[in-house]
Amino acid sequence: MSDQPNWHKSSYSSANPDNCIEIADNQPRILIRDTKHEGRGPVLTATPAAWSAFTAFAKESAV
Repeated sequence: MSDQPNWHKSSYSSANPDNCIEIADNQPRILIRDTKHEGRGPVLTATPAAWSAFTAFAKESAV
Protein backbone atom coordinates (compact mmCIF):
# COMPACT_ATOMS: atom_id res chain seq x y z
CA MET A 1 0.00 0.00 0.00
CA SER A 2 1.28 3.45 -0.94
CA ASP A 3 1.33 6.36 1.50
CA GLN A 4 -0.16 8.63 -1.18
CA PRO A 5 -3.59 8.08 -2.74
CA ASN A 6 -3.43 6.85 -6.34
CA TRP A 7 -6.26 8.91 -7.88
CA HIS A 8 -7.97 7.88 -11.13
CA LYS A 9 -11.09 9.17 -12.85
CA SER A 10 -14.24 7.16 -12.64
CA SER A 11 -15.06 5.24 -15.81
CA TYR A 12 -18.59 6.66 -15.55
CA SER A 13 -17.49 10.31 -15.42
CA SER A 14 -18.57 12.53 -18.26
CA ALA A 15 -16.32 13.52 -21.15
CA ASN A 16 -16.33 17.04 -19.71
CA PRO A 17 -13.34 17.15 -17.32
CA ASP A 18 -15.24 19.53 -15.02
CA ASN A 19 -17.89 16.87 -14.29
CA CYS A 20 -15.78 14.01 -12.98
CA ILE A 21 -15.08 12.21 -9.78
CA GLU A 22 -11.81 10.55 -8.89
CA ILE A 23 -11.35 7.43 -6.83
CA ALA A 24 -8.30 6.28 -4.86
CA ASP A 25 -8.51 2.59 -4.00
CA ASN A 26 -4.98 1.97 -2.74
CA GLN A 27 -5.77 3.05 0.83
CA PRO A 28 -7.49 1.20 3.72
CA ARG A 29 -10.66 3.10 2.79
CA ILE A 30 -11.89 4.12 -0.66
CA LEU A 31 -11.42 7.87 -1.24
CA ILE A 32 -13.76 9.81 -3.55
CA ARG A 33 -13.37 13.45 -4.62
CA ASP A 34 -14.72 15.93 -7.16
CA THR A 35 -12.13 16.94 -9.75
CA LYS A 36 -13.32 20.55 -9.53
CA HIS A 37 -11.89 20.67 -6.01
CA GLU A 38 -8.81 18.53 -6.55
CA GLY A 39 -6.40 18.80 -3.67
CA ARG A 40 -8.41 21.38 -1.75
CA GLY A 41 -11.93 20.11 -1.43
CA PRO A 42 -13.68 17.53 0.69
CA VAL A 43 -12.95 13.84 0.28
CA LEU A 44 -15.64 11.24 0.87
CA THR A 45 -14.46 7.95 2.38
CA ALA A 46 -16.07 4.52 2.26
CA THR A 47 -15.15 1.04 3.36
CA PRO A 48 -14.33 -1.32 0.50
CA ALA A 49 -17.53 -3.29 1.27
CA ALA A 50 -19.70 -0.15 1.21
CA TRP A 51 -18.09 1.04 -2.04
CA SER A 52 -18.62 -2.36 -3.64
CA ALA A 53 -22.30 -2.35 -2.62
CA PHE A 54 -22.73 1.20 -3.92
CA THR A 55 -21.15 0.48 -7.30
CA ALA A 56 -23.20 -2.73 -7.67
CA PHE A 57 -26.37 -0.78 -6.91
CA ALA A 58 -25.38 1.97 -9.38
CA LYS A 59 -24.75 -0.58 -12.15
CA GLU A 60 -28.09 -2.30 -11.53
CA SER A 61 -29.94 1.04 -11.44
CA ALA A 62 -28.29 2.62 -14.50
CA VAL A 63 -30.75 3.64 -17.17
